[in-house]
Amino acid sequence: MAGMAAAIRLALFDRKVLLLERHNVPGGLNSYYAQAGRRFDVGLHAVTNYAPPRARGAPLNKIFRQLRIGREEFALSEQKGSRIVFPGFDLSFANDLESFRAEIESVFPQCIDGFDRLLAIMDDFDSLSSHPPDLSARQVLRETLAEPALEDALMCPLCYYGSARENDMEFAQFVIMFNALFREGFGRPLEGVRRVIRVLRNKYRSLGGERRLKTGVKRIVARDGKATSLELDDGQVIEATHVVSTIGWVETQRLCSDREQDAGKEEIGRLSFVETITVTDLQPADLGWEDTIVFFNTEESFVYERPEDLVDLRSGVICFPNNYLYPDGENLDEGFFRVTALADFNGWASLDESIYKEEKAKWFERLHKVSMQVLPETDEARLNRHVIATDMFTPRTIQHFTGKLGGAVYGAPDKRRDGATHLSNLHLCGTDQGFLGIVGAMLSGISIVNQRILSPS
Repeated sequence: MAGMAAAIRLALFDRKVLLLERHNVPGGLNSYYAQAGRRFDVGLHAVTNYAPPRARGAPLNKIFRQLRIGREEFALSEQKGSRIVFPGFDLSFANDLESFRAEIESVFPQCIDGFDRLLAIMDDFDSLSSHPPDLSARQVLRETLAEPALEDALMCPLCYYGSARENDMEFAQFVIMFNALFREGFGRPLEGVRRVIRVLRNKYRSLGGERRLKTGVKRIVARDGKATSLELDDGQVIEATHVVSTIGWVETQRLCSDREQDAGKEEIGRLSFVETITVTDLQPADLGWEDTIVFFNTEESFVYERPEDLVDLRSGVICFPNNYLYPDGENLDEGFFRVTALADFNGWASLDESIYKEEKAKWFERLHKVSMQVLPETDEARLNRHVIATDMFTPRTIQHFTGKLGGAVYGAPDKRRDGATHLSNLHLCGTDQGFLGIVGAMLSGISIVNQRILSPS
């Protein structure tokens, strides 16, 4: 998404642009795949930062203006409502900060003044600065809320949707993610990520941009502090004035001819995930499941780190793509629910193929069982009769299909917000620039192109 947005922005200014994509489907970490004639979204639980058209300063509306795309083209529908589920309490939220504040006041009345102080601190904090202060989100929450349970409840969804750091996140990233989830909220096109990709692809094509799928970059040739050319997997060499990379900081370094092949090994992210996908011939609402997304934690404290076992069953995310307010009573033809949890890349990567398949089946069932304990009670025998397809991806799958080292979806823990690399014309955007998710990725591509290519200081 970052690369597509960057390419469109450059093409709007009549720059000659070539977009290279190693896969046969664009979109990067937010894409889709087909299995047995059925298309599955990858990455997209929701388009965060949902905002009404009148909110001109909202990131989503900025993207529409910067890419000159009509808002209606994304065809976004709002969520029904989501929950944070912890032992002893739930916090419900939708696309309305005031209702979330009221929920916190109801569940944690002793914390409402501290929560208001937190909101004020975030209002005054420049989270989009290229050099924000390196503050710990945990520390700020501890000082303002003085309530570990609420601290954990806020950290859980924000970590799962955007932290590359174990058990914490930069406060700047916390502010970005808080605004994305709680001030603005969730939306989704009925078609899912395919709609977003098609709109971006058509816009780029209309501007005359060139795109090559199934074309990977083998090497970035560096000379005299610049990237002079790209050597492709097929041996072709392409010269470029500027190179924008969205593949990640460490991954980009390892392509550079003036860097070692194992460059940045200490900077590879430690956090990866598994996700199970269950397809039924019933709508989730038919099973008593009305939530859009459920963030859950089954222990007293929330732990967000690489697990010692293959999967950490103590916390996760349950997503129901059917549970959005789609127009005219429309909905997906089939029912989907997806369950995401932390996973250990090294453990999954070391398994022999036969054992790997066995472990996938075993952990699918374990994660499914946990999700049944978290969700409103349903008739599991009935559910099982109506399951028509399942799938599961692991950290091993993520690295294989995305090239993200260690299956680290959120990349390296330390971000490079100015997009600079050691080569003056090689620019970084996407995950390791620091903006995450579909909206964050597009905003990253736009901002890096604006700052470093169209209007360099």
